[in-house]
Amino acid sequence: MATTRPRARWSAVAILAGALHTAAVLPAARAHDPGAPAVRPELSFGRSEQYDYDPPEPGSYRLPAIKPAPDGRVLDSTGRPSQLHDLMDGRITVLAFIYTRCSDPQGCPLAISLLYDLQFVARRDPTIGDSLRLMALSFDVEHDTPQVLADYAASGHEGHGEAGELLFLTTRSEAELGPILEAYDQPIGRKLDAADPFGPYTHPLRVFLIDPERRVRNIYSLGFLDPRLVATDIRTLLIEQRGPSPGG
Repeated sequence: MATTRPRARWSAVAILAGALHTAAVLPAARAHDPGAPAVRPELSFGRSEQYDYDPPEPGSYRLPAIKPAPDGRVLDSTGRPSQLHDLMDGRITVLAFIYTRCSDPQGCPLAISLLYDLQFVARRDPTIGDSLRLMALSFDVEHDTPQVLADYAASGHEGHGEAGELLFLTTRSEAELGPILEAYDQPIGRKLDAADPFGPYTHPLRVFLIDPERRVRNIYSLGFLDPRLVATDIRTLLIEQRGPSPGG
C-alpha cells in the first residue's frame, strides 16, 4: 500500500524588522517514511491526495531548455551584494520568488516548503547536495531587508554552509528588482487591502529549475510543487551532465 504524505504544517514566526514587528509563516519539516529507499530520499515523502502518482525514473525523459536564466544584482541575508549568476556557481539551481509576509497556504509557504524538502534530500544524498543551489528571492523590497531575511531563515534553517544550503535574497531597490521580475516573467501586484491577513501582494507562484549552464529547464507552479518530481528532475539533469555511459 502506498504511504500517505501528511499535509504540511505551518508555524507562526515573529520577525523583528527595526521597529516593525510582523508575523511570517514558515513550514515545519514534513514527515517522511524512514523505510523508503535511501538511494532516493525524496521518495520518503510518499504519495498524497494532491500528488497521487509515482514519479518517473531519473533520466527516462528529457527537459528541453526553455530560455537563458536572467541575471540580476541581489543582496543576501548578510547584506552582501552579488549577481544571481555568480550565486548559481555552476550548480543546478532551484529559484523561488517569495515574500516573508505571505501567509497564504496556497502561496509562498508552499514554495518555501518545497525548498526545505529539497534541502532534506540534499543533506541525505551527496550526489544532489554537492551539485545543488537553493535560492528564495523576495520581491517585497521595502519590508524584506537582509536582517528580516536573516531572522526568517534562522527560524527554520539548520545552519549554514551545509549541503543544500538555502539562500534568502532581496534587492537594494525596486529599480534593481523590476528587471529581474520582468526577465523571469514573474508578475506581482499590490492588493487593494494592504492589511490582508494573507499579505499585501498577489502573484502567481513560480519556481524555476536552472541548469549549470544557467538555462531554465522547468517552471513549477501551484499543483506541481512535489519535491519528488523536482528532485527527479534534478537527478535527470545530473544524468544529462554525466553523458551516456560507455557502450550505452
